[in-house]
Amino acid sequence: MPLMLPSSLESTRNIAGVAPQLLAALRGAGTDLAPARSVVLVVIDGLGAIPLRAHAGHARTLASAMAKKDVAGSVFPTTTAAALTSLVTGVAPGTHGMVGYRVLNPERGILVNQLTEWESAGVDPLVWQAAPTLFEQATAAGHPAFVVGFPAYAGTGFTRAILRGAEFRSAQSPADRVELAWELADAHDGAIVYCYLPEVDKAGHRHGIDSAEWVRALEDIDAALSRRIPDGVGVLVTADHGMIDVPKHRQLVLDAAGGWHDGIRHIGGEPRMLHVYTEPDADLSAILDRWRRDLEGMADVISRTEAIDAGLFGPAVTDAALSRMGDLLVAARSNHAVYDGEAEDQRGRSMVGQHGSLTPEEWRVPFIRMGAFAR
Repeated sequence: MPLMLPSSLESTRNIAGVAPQLLAALRGAGTDLAPARSVVLVVIDGLGAIPLRAHAGHARTLASAMAKKDVAGSVFPTTTAAALTSLVTGVAPGTHGMVGYRVLNPERGILVNQLTEWESAGVDPLVWQAAPTLFEQATAAGHPAFVVGFPAYAGTGFTRAILRGAEFRSAQSPADRVELAWELADAHDGAIVYCYLPEVDKAGHRHGIDSAEWVRALEDIDAALSRRIPDGVGVLVTADHGMIDVPKHRQLVLDAAGGWHDGIRHIGGEPRMLHVYTEPDADLSAILDRWRRDLEGMADVISRTEAIDAGLFGPAVTDAALSRMGDLLVAARSNHAVYDGEAEDQRGRSMVGQHGSLTPEEWRVPFIRMGAFAR
């Protein structure tokens, strides 16, 4: 079965191009974004272009501003750690090194959750993610830079890895965050403001993208974004990835009794895109053949070399990124998910909405221009 690649993998519009476009807009030299006196990047975590269009009646502000071609491609894997980092560095995961949700720390031989386990795993965010951020680039060029997010996110390892260089401001509700972002952009000419809205992603994981809770989260965010944008401020609304619902009967659990852990040291990543790390003396070719055979129709199973050759992690792969990738990569097809039945934490099996793989629902995200960016 051929590898399932998104048609937009080679597209010129990708979320990794957002950071340089925002900086260019402040210089009046953008190609996708018009000149602006200050800019706001609104990231609606987990909002795919397809679910947004399917629920357009609940998101009238966004839907009315979104033309047919106002979409962009995410990155691989379509997971928050990888995709948000690409959004704010302007480079693909193969360059910035955030290549999955839980990946190998080769220095310690353990898996690291790149959203939450920086301190407990002894990982230095400034070393692990060394690519300059949008905010570091902005301040170096004399532009004020701000991040507006939840108070709990200030000072975390993930924040220091991808949002360094910006002044962190916090607000609780989507409406308050958007209002604060507008105020900062209006008060500081030349500023870059990042406004993070994770409510849709959280509701999707817990309840699914067709749930009342997901719709309510979308409505709240749409209402927040209906506020008048200050004159001369360009607003780009996008997402890190989309999401797809996984029903219980589409879950496959890999248990030791089934031989799934034979020759395997670690299973990382997440259920829709596993990083599988083999034992040093394992027969990689035999394991690859077995996983492909047994997961046929449910997932694409490829080697790390095949993934790199296909350009999944971007045009270049650093040694650091390479050392964190699994020997095998398992990208779920359709609405399947594959779980490590021997993992200590099994809470992920209760999630409805998931992401990480290459379906259009996960890959395509909005690219909506508002304010001074509106066409």
